[in-house]
Formats: sequence, C-alpha cells, structure tokens
Amino acid sequence: MFPPVRLVSEAAELAAHRHNGMTRKGRGSEPYINHLAEVASLLAEVTDGADAELVAAGWLHDTIEDTETTREELAQKFSERVASLVVECTDDMSLPKAVRRQRQIEDTPHKSPDARLIKTADKVSNIGARIVPHPSKDERDDLADYAAWAEKVVADCQGINPRLDRIFDDTVARAKAALAETGG
Repeated sequence: MFPPVRLVSEAAELAAHRHNGMTRKGRGSEPYINHLAEVASLLAEVTDGADAELVAAGWLHDTIEDTETTREELAQKFSERVASLVVECTDDMSLPKAVRRQRQIEDTPHKSPDARLIKTADKVSNIGARIVPHPSKDERDDLADYAAWAEKVVADCQGINPRLDRIFDDTVARAKAALAETGG
C-alpha cells in the first residue's frame, strides 16, 4: 500500500494514462482528465484531505466504465477499498442510456456512503461543465435534463457530508439561474 500522497498521485497518473485523448461533454473539447481532477479535488476539499483512498477512487471512478481497466487491477495496484468504490460507481455501459440513468436513481441510495460522496461530486462536476456562456438550445436542454436527473440521483445522498451537500445545491442553483437567464 502506498503512503497517502503517493496513493493519490498514482491514481491520478493511472487515470491520466487511461483517459488520454478523451474529452468531456460541455466546455468545448476539454480533456476528460479535468473532470476526474475536479471530482477528486472536491472529495479532498470536503473531507479536508483525510481520506486518500476516497480521493484516489475519485480519480479512478470512471476507469472501469470508460477504459479496459479491471477491478482486479485496481485492487492489486491500490487497495480493495479503492477497487470496490470504483465498482460501486461504475455503470453497465452495455445498457441503453435511459436504463442506466434509471438504475442510478434506484441504486444510488443503496450504495456505501463513500460511493454516494463520489456520485455527488461527479454530478457537481458534470452539471458545472454544462453551464456555459451563451448556450445553444441543445446545450440548455441538456443542462436542464441533466440537472433534473442529477437531483434525483443525489436525493438520497444528502446528509453524509454537509459541505458537499451545499456545493451540490449551489451548483444546481447556478444551473437553474443560467437556464432562467437564457430562457431555458
């Protein structure tokens, strides 16, 4: 097992290598690693950096879903807990998007408290990325749809970490304000 700072650094490095060349939705063609960094940073912020495995899992939360990374690889390189948290946050990409979304709403309340923190930080990052200046109609519709869905996913995550709850609520409020400004 790595010392805490090295654990987070190794997780960031693996995430960067595995997601190399990927871009995220919103904010133009921003590198996908920026999303992973934002999720990990949020987790570090709201826990005062007290849980390196949680922050490492934040860096890695999409690796199984989006790359060839396996649970076994994560458990061997990092820890059983990191691997378990990543698995808890992994969608079954073989399912249609609507089914995956409904499963997140139904399954998130039954996840571990730490997985629910990762899910909340993920939604904060994804909503924030969709708040863009001068959005097109499609961008407004996507923001409205995503924020409404994210609120349903995160509804049963509230109360675990009041700081993250406030950040999520503030991000949703920013999204609603942006939609009101642009007529969405």
